[in-house]
Amino acid sequence: MPETLRLPTDDGALAAYTLREPTSWPRPTGPFQQRIAYAAAHVVADPLATRDPLADQAIDWDATLAFRRHLWSLGFAVAEAMDTAQRGMGLGWDAARELIARSIAEARAEGGTVACGAGTDHLVPNESVTLDDVSRAYEEQVGFVEGHGGRVILMASRALARAARSADDYRRVYGRVLSQVRQPVILHWLGDMFDPQLAGYWGTRDVSAAMATCLDVIGEHAAKVDGIKISLLDADAEIAMRRRLPAGVRMYTGDDFNYDRLIAGDEHGHSDALLGIFDAIAPAASAALQALDRGDRATFDCALAPTVPLSRHIFRRPTYAYKTGVVFLAWLNGHQSHFRMIGGAESWRSVPHLAELFRLADAAGLLRDPGLAATRMRQVLAVAGIEA
Repeated sequence: MPETLRLPTDDGALAAYTLREPTSWPRPTGPFQQRIAYAAAHVVADPLATRDPLADQAIDWDATLAFRRHLWSLGFAVAEAMDTAQRGMGLGWDAARELIARSIAEARAEGGTVACGAGTDHLVPNESVTLDDVSRAYEEQVGFVEGHGGRVILMASRALARAARSADDYRRVYGRVLSQVRQPVILHWLGDMFDPQLAGYWGTRDVSAAMATCLDVIGEHAAKVDGIKISLLDADAEIAMRRRLPAGVRMYTGDDFNYDRLIAGDEHGHSDALLGIFDAIAPAASAALQALDRGDRATFDCALAPTVPLSRHIFRRPTYAYKTGVVFLAWLNGHQSHFRMIGGAESWRSVPHLAELFRLADAAGLLRDPGLAATRMRQVLAVAGIEA
């Protein structure tokens, strides 16, 4: 018999919800052919660590690496130590270094693809930080990733946003770093809805002017840039920038609201993908990308379209709290044994928010074992004093 629960709604009421039958998603037989797809992966906290959860990053390495193997098995490359892994919001550089080293070694052993975030988060962004400090911080992290044989995702820098006084300051820092990288990198433009400390990135709050500066940097160093991921949640801005990129430089969509149509593309081109939501919707997204490889747009749409309401819910404001929803869904699906996060981030979303996430995940066919998911949802509700 299908499971039925009483779930809270936004108005404080309880409503009966009956789960659907699970969806059986196909697994790929090889890498995706038509699109490059990176899934930015979360980390699994160690729930039994006795250290201060707000000061120390205690990670369950076995479960964390097992989840990366799960993503590789579905055809995805892994974007490591990014904001989905709570980088800068619980995961510091010391822990990130170990995560990067372990993930690169695991990818080598498993035949998976991984690219790793290199930024400046070991540098405290304050008034004394100079552009040279920012450049050296980037160089240190890039050197660590490349020293382990990894590919670099050059993350946006809070310290640079604080220290820069003009667009030329961004050109100077990025130019210095890009001139030294060993292989082409993926640039990362993260909007301030994801991180308020990145407001005014590229020297201005005007998106068109910021885009022009970014394109100048890419154009001057195109041989060192594989592509750029932009996370502005603005499909029109992404398309406009995509059409202005130099030949051979990819657009990796980071738009967790509009990824379906951006990946599908138009008569002028398409976006590849580097998405946090792929962590949560990997089976459906994999099926969609397999369909795209076959030229089957109808199946692509059928698999991916139902995930968009789920993603928009997970990434609703405050957008940075999306990590909570990603980890919650991983727990519902049995990828980890608990719903605990580094920094106590499991508390960032309300119980009604999690209940709606549960409904939307079920509607998208993303609860692989409805019985397990229902049992775990009841545990969350019980803690909130709700008898489901």
